[in-house]
Amino acid sequence: MLLTKEELIEFENDIADSFNSKLIRAPVHLYHGNEDEIIEVFKDVQPEDWVLCSWRSHYQCLLKGVPPERLKADILDGKSMALCYKDYNIFSSAIVGGTLPIAVGVAMDLKRNGAPGKVWVFLGDMTSETGNAHECIKYSINKDLPIHFVIEDNGKSVCTNTRETWSMNELTYENFDSKFVTYYKYKLDKYPHAGAGTRVSF
Repeated sequence: MLLTKEELIEFENDIADSFNSKLIRAPVHLYHGNEDEIIEVFKDVQPEDWVLCSWRSHYQCLLKGVPPERLKADILDGKSMALCYKDYNIFSSAIVGGTLPIAVGVAMDLKRNGAPGKVWVFLGDMTSETGNAHECIKYSINKDLPIHFVIEDNGKSVCTNTRETWSMNELTYENFDSKFVTYYKYKLDKYPHAGAGTRVSF
């Protein structure tokens, strides 16, 4: 069963408190504000599916079934930037766009071998405007790979506004009609892009 919105928020608040209490000696990137959207996406994610994401990945881990106690222990251990769980088919990386070609490779392998499942790859709005993203999405569509790109638009890349950076009023995939892409906006208003607002934030 999927965790509820309240359970996701409760976990994140606990992580924020731990970070501000200096129990986490590594960066944390908190979500808050996209719970409804990400739960909706995960209604279609199956146990055999793969989930690849960036440094903001704790919601994906929880919704894929990683026990909250195990996840929190790994975050407290400084692994928040690269939460990976082979037994749950989850891979995340702090390298911007780094998981995209890996996700395409996993989808190619699934298709070639007729294996069950598909790949769900999560990326931010700035990453979605990189050449890497455009190539991976175009290749996946043209090769009809079992993959779905979820673009989460909070309007930021660290402290930079994505639309101002590229002088765009509308992002490339904002109104993109494709079975391969889900795009949604959310407002990152409770916590900064990194940190929890008390110790280190940027």
